Amino acid sequence: MARRTQTELFEDYEGFVEKFKPKKTTDDCYTPPEIYDVVLQYVVDRYGIDPTKVLRPFVPGGDYQREEYPEGWCVVDNPPFSILSEIIGWYYEMGVPFFLFAPSLTCLSSRRYVMKVNHIICDANITYENGAVVRTAFVTNMGDDDTVIESAPDLGDIINAKNEELQRAKKRTVGNYAYPDHVLTAAKVGWFAAHHTPFKLKAADCCPISKLDKMGDKGIFGGGLLLSNRAAAERAAAERAAAERAAAERAAATKWELSERELMMVEMLDRQAS
Repeated sequence: MARRTQTELFEDYEGFVEKFKPKKTTDDCYTPPEIYDVVLQYVVDRYGIDPTKVLRPFVPGGDYQREEYPEGWCVVDNPPFSILSEIIGWYYEMGVPFFLFAPSLTCLSSRRYVMKVNHIICDANITYENGAVVRTAFVTNMGDDDTVIESAPDLGDIINAKNEELQRAKKRTVGNYAYPDHVLTAAKVGWFAAHHTPFKLKAADCCPISKLDKMGDKGIFGGGLLLSNRAAAERAAAERAAAERAAAERAAATKWELSERELMMVEMLDRQAS
């Protein structure tokens, strides 16, 4: 029986460990805590709820119908979107107050309960922790009127502001690094594709890495591949070809010139600024 390589044993171990990890699905609610906090504050301010009496039953592997719902408590959470209609119906019939995240474009799809709850549309784009950007609205049975849909620009403003703040912080954390030809990232291959440059890499010519030794405590965002000399040469050739195409695209772009009137305005601005 042939001896297995170190790489094969490592991959087997990774597979073994993976079996015991909770599985993420597209329905799991990985809402950034900072986004959840601004939504919760909105609910507190608008409906006068007690923030210490809020439930979040939607956790990976959980069963919301088996949770305890004490009198005077409410649910503010991001549920699995694929069963949102079922969840709305169950909470409505059980008399549980709720304020739920919902996909904006399909939040009216609960046919049986659409006229019994309020749909709050706020033009908010939330970048969830798995990287998905979802136009998000909210569905609630709280409030003492019979509104079935409304716009909430104030809620959209605070969510979008917080989302943009988080994305700016993430970009600063990631950093702007230039890697040697022997390192390949998905972002670089995406750049090749954007400039119509074919590129293929065989498994024998690379191995996965998360950082370079000289990066210290920093890492390659999203991971990368360490390349053989042959693959590094091919990567470098692809980068040159993509750069040439990018330059050609810039050269072919329509260039507009300023008119005489606009040039005179520029001169006036120069005199005004001096």
